[in-house]
Amino acid sequence: MKQLMMIGFGAMAHEVYAHLPQDLELKWVVVPERSIDAVKQEVAPDVQVIAKISECCGAPDYVIEVAGQAAVKEHALEIVKRGWSIGLISVGTFADAHFFQQLKDAAQLSGAQLSLLAGAIAGIDGIAAAKEGGLEQVTYRGCKSPNSWRGSYAEQLINLDDVKEATIFYQGTAREAALKFPANANVAATIALAGVGMDQTLVELMVDPLSSQNQHTIMAQGRFGQMRIEMLGVPLKSNPKTSTLAALSVIRACRNSVDAIRI
Repeated sequence: MKQLMMIGFGAMAHEVYAHLPQDLELKWVVVPERSIDAVKQEVAPDVQVIAKISECCGAPDYVIEVAGQAAVKEHALEIVKRGWSIGLISVGTFADAHFFQQLKDAAQLSGAQLSLLAGAIAGIDGIAAAKEGGLEQVTYRGCKSPNSWRGSYAEQLINLDDVKEATIFYQGTAREAALKFPANANVAATIALAGVGMDQTLVELMVDPLSSQNQHTIMAQGRFGQMRIEMLGVPLKSNPKTSTLAALSVIRACRNSVDAIRI
């Protein structure tokens, strides 16, 4: 039986916890100090709930992060320095090039493996394969309803109350988009890191008053040919801001950590 450490215990973590593969047991949960007592009521008695990696008794076989960018910056470097392999869902953190290089260097020294999970989008395997020989151009387009953009930088670029049809309100690089729209950064950053990079990947953000679901489109071309991937994302019932597919991608990473055959 392999042992798992989970960073965070919100809506996505609950979904993952409920669907862990049989050969993987949750043994540690890392959350802010203020959340420890509440989380202890939600997990098995033998799960150690801690606020710092240094408090961990033992060594996990695998670590997953389901907590957000702040938690990645707080805990990931120490995890990697210890040689523990980790799957990260908050890939938008790596818009910070210095932090990304720190983690990469630490992983190379310790032998840890950093897995950047696909999250809310499909097609990352195809982008990564195309990168091996002649990937030339990648554009990601994200489209949401006006309400989904409220409280974000979008409100400085477009009047969400006046939008009558699908409208592009932002164009920039994946790095710029990740910094300006941190709550929506993970998909763009994952596509960028799988493909032509944070500064070469074009991001277009749209608002559509007739849309009730998050729409993701990847357009890529190169020596391999052309690729266009479209999907409509359904949010978790327990948290409308969390993608169901993102949670499922974490569950898949957990399964791959114990299965002999990985797809």
